[in-house]
Amino acid sequence: MADIEPYENALDAIPGAHPYPRTSRYHAAEIGIHTQPDGTEVRYTKRRLLPPLDRTGGDETQPHTVGAGERPDLLAQRYFGDPAQWWQIADANPVLDPHELTDEAGRVVDIPLAGGFPGGRGDRRV
Repeated sequence: MADIEPYENALDAIPGAHPYPRTSRYHAAEIGIHTQPDGTEVRYTKRRLLPPLDRTGGDETQPHTVGAGERPDLLAQRYFGDPAQWWQIADANPVLDPHELTDEAGRVVDIPLAGGFPGGRGDRRV
């Protein structure tokens, strides 16, 4: 995570700033507040909608042919340097279960390019 400035990491440690770190798939999700009948406020994460898939052949992703024994977290480590970023690969491919991405050797999956996919590591529109 050398591309993130030290002060940005410090922002993640501020209590109440946002419940999810910058690398989380939910970091940009809106936080809602529900007020219960007794006046107690309960914070919750609003629905996170997937970014639209670009199937026009744009250069926001690169293809990867799945090999035997690969997993989404291993692909994330290889391409992003962080296995917790597997969700970026899942978001870039039309699957319900992320394990579908790598359950069949030979399948071609789209790997988002850093900064080229909405919500990705390079997207700082938060």
